[in-house]
Amino acid sequence: MKYYLIAGEASGDLHASRLIESLKKIDNDAQFRCIGGDLMQAAGATLVRHYKELAYMGFIPVLLHLRTILRNMKMCKRDILQWQPDALILIDYPGFNLNIAKYIHRQLSIVHSPLSIHYYISPKIWAWKEHRIKNIKRDIDHLYSILPFEVGFYEGKHHYPIHYVGNPTKEEVETFKKTHPTKEDSQDLPIIALLCGSRKQEIKDNLPAMLQVTDQLATRYRIIIAGAPAIDPSYYEPFTKGHHVELLPAGNTYALLSRAHAALVTSGTATLETALFGVPQVVCYKTPLPRFTGWLRRRLLKVKYISLVNLIADSEVVPELVADTFSVDNIRHELQAILSGPARQQMLEGYQTVALNLGDKCAPHEAATLIYQSTLTPHTGTVPL
Repeated sequence: MKYYLIAGEASGDLHASRLIESLKKIDNDAQFRCIGGDLMQAAGATLVRHYKELAYMGFIPVLLHLRTILRNMKMCKRDILQWQPDALILIDYPGFNLNIAKYIHRQLSIVHSPLSIHYYISPKIWAWKEHRIKNIKRDIDHLYSILPFEVGFYEGKHHYPIHYVGNPTKEEVETFKKTHPTKEDSQDLPIIALLCGSRKQEIKDNLPAMLQVTDQLATRYRIIIAGAPAIDPSYYEPFTKGHHVELLPAGNTYALLSRAHAALVTSGTATLETALFGVPQVVCYKTPLPRFTGWLRRRLLKVKYISLVNLIADSEVVPELVADTFSVDNIRHELQAILSGPARQQMLEGYQTVALNLGDKCAPHEAATLIYQSTLTPHTGTVPL
């Protein structure tokens, strides 16, 4: 069968590549075409457009690149219809992917195509833009969750069926640990890892404060930045100049976390990866207009936390310094607290709750099996509104 996949960022590229590998084991005749990244291409998909041409975040960057975004969206819609896949698989990235789903679903209803639309790594509408549930019910045939608490939200609150397939990050981390035993570092100093985001805007916003905090610790710790995929190392140079810090090339984040003593992490999948490696962390996320953004967050967000760690544990396992609480002083205070002492131990115990709540399912295998089985059966349409 033919599978068309769309991932719009580095984490989606990783998860989609694992899904492709699982589908290949189940479907001997599988063909793949994608908008994604290097990992999806290496897994065997024909890469139509790289996600780095899509990865714009924030109102101003999106506005400045709107023509490029719309052009890529139009190209993607045309390419899907021309290739005629059996299954369209959307991976996270809801702003782009839900638009694609709407268009494709409308076209399918006209030509009565058997193509099924799958959403792997369901949109986080429980935090923001809950109204998107109407689009999901109308346009998505099968929804797959990697966060256990989403089942109650979609099925309990909105009466929309969803499959919890396990969390791919947990499986990816466990696989890395098994295949890369931790080695003693030849250098004596413990490591503080800086995971400052996968997009240029995130790096620009968060890295300067992280470096300001860790400069005072550089005589006792190695400070290492995890380079992000699709970000040229030269982009970091204006920020790192004059600081005691190392830049690790992209693709080595897990190797870094396996040896790190503590970390400063920009919110996202990286917070969960850091927790699963057992590295105490401070979550840092700078926003424009911090006081106003903080006010909006308290009134508009539907959840108490922004980090996956705290959301999965349903408690404050890691400190979150976001918007109006993001400051050099606050980051320094929270980092000092987890370098040693009871706060560090308490956080490590909280990580155990996170791992337990995620369960032991192999997400790419579970999702691939469900996608393949549903694609074999006649298309029955989406859940009615």
